[in-house]
Amino acid sequence: MSSHPRFPLHDRRRRLSPCLRHLLLFPLLLALPLLGCRSNGSEGDAQSGPETSETVMPAGPGRDLAWVIIGADTVVAEIARTPDQRSQGLKDRDFLAPGAGMIFVFDTEEVRSFWMQDTFIPLDIAYMDANARIIDIQQMEPETTRLYTSSGPAMFALEVPQGWFAEMEIVVGAQAEIVFGN
Repeated sequence: MSSHPRFPLHDRRRRLSPCLRHLLLFPLLLALPLLGCRSNGSEGDAQSGPETSETVMPAGPGRDLAWVIIGADTVVAEIARTPDQRSQGLKDRDFLAPGAGMIFVFDTEEVRSFWMQDTFIPLDIAYMDANARIIDIQQMEPETTRLYTSSGPAMFALEVPQGWFAEMEIVVGAQAEIVFGN
């Protein structure tokens, strides 16, 4: 397969304008509440559906979703707003699709710490200030109680599959836009 010299294959995603990317993702956002999740948790677990579900993005009735838009890249993220949702996070999951994640929303901007106890997949975490500017990105290893503490006060934390920020060339200082939905 050949590509035009100005647009090598690996750069094709950068040719879509952010507006067009959002229009293309809109049907996915609408369909996500109809999907289950893939987990090794037990049936009835608050964070997971039945073990037989094989879809890639966790979602379900009452689960809020958001688009986190960083430049030309977008993450469809579950929203963890309450202390119980934030405590559960992505625990007991065995898969998280590229472009999917979880956004943790806090009422105040403070130094935050996360750990990976009972989390089976490696994750990246981006801490963001009240203006949704990324102040810190860290790689978190699964099943550890090591604390991953933000480098400064954060109001949001975005977890995605490990390596996603590097792959998308997203660095500290990048500005995110968070579009909350239902």
